[in-house]
Amino acid sequence: MKSIFREYDIRGIFEQELDEKITKLIGYFLGLRVKKFGSTVAIGYDARSHSPVLCEYLTSGFNKAGCSVLDMGLVATPVNYFSAYENFDEVNVDATVMITGSHNPSQYNGFKIAMDKKPFFGEDIYSLGAEILDNLDFEIEDDTSSKKIDVKSRYIEFMVKEFAHLKGFDKKIVIDCGNGVAGTVIIDIFDALGFNYTSLFAKPDGTFPNHHPDPTVEKNLIDIKRELEGEYEYGFAYDGDADRIAFLTKKHNVKGDIMAILFSKGMNTPLVIGEVKCSQVMYDVINSYGKAVMYKTGHSNLKVKIAQLNADFAAEVSGHLFFNDRYFGYDDALYATLRMIELIKEGLKVDEEIDALPKVYSTEEIKVETSESEKFPLVQRVKELLGNPPSDFPHIKEIVDVDGVRIIFDDGWGLVRASNTTPVLVTRFESTDEKKAKEYKQKINVLIKKAKESLQ
Repeated sequence: MKSIFREYDIRGIFEQELDEKITKLIGYFLGLRVKKFGSTVAIGYDARSHSPVLCEYLTSGFNKAGCSVLDMGLVATPVNYFSAYENFDEVNVDATVMITGSHNPSQYNGFKIAMDKKPFFGEDIYSLGAEILDNLDFEIEDDTSSKKIDVKSRYIEFMVKEFAHLKGFDKKIVIDCGNGVAGTVIIDIFDALGFNYTSLFAKPDGTFPNHHPDPTVEKNLIDIKRELEGEYEYGFAYDGDADRIAFLTKKHNVKGDIMAILFSKGMNTPLVIGEVKCSQVMYDVINSYGKAVMYKTGHSNLKVKIAQLNADFAAEVSGHLFFNDRYFGYDDALYATLRMIELIKEGLKVDEEIDALPKVYSTEEIKVETSESEKFPLVQRVKELLGNPPSDFPHIKEIVDVDGVRIIFDDGWGLVRASNTTPVLVTRFESTDEKKAKEYKQKINVLIKKAKESLQ
């Protein structure tokens, strides 16, 4: 049970790990934390069949704690976040909970939590879990009383007003909602703006009958790529809860770090935050006209950092994009879609801009299986071994340890970090020379193997 309390959220298998008792307790003990500064909690949920049931369990827990529950129903995660910036009958939202399994298989579900517009994560979640596990005998009766609120309409109205200048945009667009919740708002926004588009799998269906809603996996982009072979010029695909985006042209699948370059060019001396997996090209290009800061992976980490530095923008390679410039600083794939269309309407030649960037060879994320107990000691051991590397190891210019270890070589870099959500090490490699990228991968994998052996 302890494993459901993770770095960025609470997540587990419905009924096996997220059952009625544990979910009510989560609501209750979260509610006690909310009561320290307010009393109103807004809850929304994704398309999974068990999301409404979990909403009822959570509501009972919050009511037991003395909170007032606002029920926004089926919404995208960015709509859930948006509710914190609105008030309802003069009542402000003190905390939000989004019930979502994100891009996990359909039997999973979970909770993304924010309090006072700030992410609730890390030690906050771990201490919550410890308190719950110490109070499993505490009984909470059913009490599903709540007030229905319509956040979705306000969100759509905000977007249509904010991007009214895009009316008349006539480039042909294809969007793939993956049967997640993106379709509950993006269709209305596109229709109101009069876009020339077609949609794939826009109807929410938590069984995900067409493909898994994770746009970072190439096989999940087959359908949208097929459309881009024809009349459509630009494509946007979304994960299950619409906080991550994939952007495609006929020529490129544009990752989050490259999108960061495109977006930053429309900002005045931008301050941009990237994660440790971002390409060095992103940092170098943005530093030539603004400032790029490297920070930890994780949507919660980046939301905290963007607020701390009052940065304009933050990005993860995976497609979590955070606009503080003209927006609220949280990850919103739907807002990012409209900002990209805005750039294109203003004359951005996406493929030309990307083709003009320095050429590098980058691997996708490569995962190394390990265990929950071993993953962090393993990264620490790799770092120790880098202090006295083998004689045939590439020359190390610098080691960045903000999140795992990013090893800077003469012509590229390699990354080894522990995933905060699964029992794996995440590695990635990049170089201006394809052979050297492969060499970095091979040499670091040897080091990981040696680190594993030394821990056994």
